[in-house]
Formats: sequence, C-alpha cells, structure tokens
Amino acid sequence: MPLRIVVVDDDKATATYLGDSLRLLGHQVQVTLGPRSALTQLSRLIPDMVFLDMNMPGVDGLEICRYLRRDPKTARIPVVIVSANEQQAYKEAARKAGANYYIVKPAMIEDLEKAIGYLSPITARAHHSNVEHGATP
Repeated sequence: MPLRIVVVDDDKATATYLGDSLRLLGHQVQVTLGPRSALTQLSRLIPDMVFLDMNMPGVDGLEICRYLRRDPKTARIPVVIVSANEQQAYKEAARKAGANYYIVKPAMIEDLEKAIGYLSPITARAHHSNVEHGATP
C-alpha cells in the first residue's frame, strides 16, 4: 500500500531527488522546500511518514521534528532525518528530538527503502492513532 510521504529540504535538487526516488518506490509524495512551508504543509496534511533535512536555515529539521512530536495529531508519525552529518552526536540529537530513523546523504534509493521497511509497523500504528484523534487520513 502506498504511503503518503512529505519530504522537507531547503535544497531543491535534493528534495526533487528524494521525492522522485520515493515515487519510484510507489509512494505518494509531497515535496516541500524549506522549514516555513513545511510547517504550513504539515498542519494541513497528516502524512504517513516525513523525511526531513536536518540543516535548514531558520528552523532546522530537529525543531520541526520536535514540533511534530508536541502535536497529538502528528506525534506518532515516523520521522526520518536526512543529513550530510554522519557523526554520532548528530544522530543522537536527532533521536532526542524524536526522529525514528537517520539517513546520511547522499541517500540512495536502497536507504529510503530500508527506512520505509523499518518504519512500516510504526506507520500503521500512527495511522490508527491519528484516526482516533480525529485526523484526516
């Protein structure tokens, strides 16, 4: 079953690549450029999964992740951080912010597939929980 995925990255080429790769895997993808438009998009659309760039100007991916975790409608949505930072400290910061998975750029299609496979059980639980909270699937 295809997932509804939101990709958030301030780099258009990276966002397009991630979106196209996820579509090749059979998913419905909404690409959002930058943190401000992401917050607007995520307040209107409750996706099954979110792929977030970690380093963006202004509000970074970790702050968006914390925002998602604070809202009962989005708290259980799986979040994948996609970052050029491969140091353990960054991975730990992502985990503390509430991310479920971490991919180091450049993200290969196999990395995306692995993340989705790992998070699919969480996605099913999040969908069930969102329906209980009155969110539109």
